[in-house]
Amino acid sequence: MSEASQTFLAKATVKAADLEHRRKINFNMGRYNAAVPKGKEQFANLHLARERAKNIKWRAIETLDKQLEEFELNFSKRGGKVIWAENSQQAIDEILKICKEKNCKTLVKSKSMVTEEIHLNKALEANGIESIETDLGEYIQQLDDEPPYHIVTPAMHKSKEDVAKLFAEKLGTSPTLSPEELTQVAREILRKKYVQAEVGVTGANFIISDIGAIAVTENEGNGRLSSSFPKTHIAIVGIEKMIPSITDLALFWPLLSTFGTGQTVTVYNSIISGPRQPNEADGPDEMYVILLDNGRTNILKNPKQRESLYCIRCGACLNACPVYKNIGGHTYGVTYSGPIGSVLTPNMQGMAEYKHLSYASSLCGNCTEVCSVKINLHELLLYNRSESVDEGYTTFTEKAAWKMWKIASLSRKMMNLGNGKLKNKVVNSLFKDWTKHRSDLHFSQKTFNELWKEKNKI
Repeated sequence: MSEASQTFLAKATVKAADLEHRRKINFNMGRYNAAVPKGKEQFANLHLARERAKNIKWRAIETLDKQLEEFELNFSKRGGKVIWAENSQQAIDEILKICKEKNCKTLVKSKSMVTEEIHLNKALEANGIESIETDLGEYIQQLDDEPPYHIVTPAMHKSKEDVAKLFAEKLGTSPTLSPEELTQVAREILRKKYVQAEVGVTGANFIISDIGAIAVTENEGNGRLSSSFPKTHIAIVGIEKMIPSITDLALFWPLLSTFGTGQTVTVYNSIISGPRQPNEADGPDEMYVILLDNGRTNILKNPKQRESLYCIRCGACLNACPVYKNIGGHTYGVTYSGPIGSVLTPNMQGMAEYKHLSYASSLCGNCTEVCSVKINLHELLLYNRSESVDEGYTTFTEKAAWKMWKIASLSRKMMNLGNGKLKNKVVNSLFKDWTKHRSDLHFSQKTFNELWKEKNKI
């Protein structure tokens, strides 16, 4: 059992019994569940919209090499600079190089899961650069020295009282402030940072190849300020965020907002195609786009798992997952939690260390049911499990147990041998790894075969 697996089980045991945590999550997800059906009403045929989105992502991923080259060509025409990063370290090195050239002391950053993936804030801090999260949820998490809890809502696990207490401890405000007052406090602090910062960093929800631009979606305006106030804008984005055409945004923006938060469309939607042009009044002097691989091509070369790259990070599968709702986002111990994270992480960071995430699922299929681009998530989780076995990441005890189970299952005499109590005792004493974290198995007193014979007097 890997160290990550042991940590996961320990955290899950504690979190699953934390009723206060569950209350907060159920409250916040309850508001999400109330909003999403209303947002979906904007689609005349939701099934068709999701199917079209999946087909567009299929085209983008199947021709990803050509799409990326087209993006680089078009983006460069407007003075933008493209940097290709094979892994986290290369991306960090390039960002630090740019910051050094610009003599950067302060950097503002809008919400970006990719920067969490490469642990950018820690790298900047280690090099004496102040990095400020400007998304309110991310800012709260940064103050509390915690990673995001959720792909879309980073501080979902915190109540308004928790945030008020945190601000009182870290910023010296009154512990009785309302959410509106807390927001105002954060706004006053962050507005000053936009002006001070030499560099702004954003992610991107989509890369658009035909016009050479990135699309950024947000609700607070912090993304626009982070990309336009500083003289240098760095956008770091995973290569799978590609869509072929600007016209595809007419479908993807409403899908992302509805499945992400229940909105018909997000408040701020920006298309950024390079640095400030000679005839433009504002914007950065320089813009870089860092295209990050970091294990994504490992998934791309796997025909079965390639579908997971269609994900647009709406977070719907997390909100639907019974496992996520019980153990929470931090228990996973990785950047991408929930069903999509359990599919991606073992393939991006190593099956040996993270295969356990693919087993953190009831396989109920609810994640597939709610996915905005119809990724067959529960099937991909099964593929992960199968691949972990094929790659030899199973213990001798586990192999022996399944071998015994197979032999017994194929033998009618063995299946009919003894009563339910005897089978319970034998199986639960043999399969201790199963019963360590689950209830005991309980067999009926008679098998279906025996009951059938009795009924039909065979």
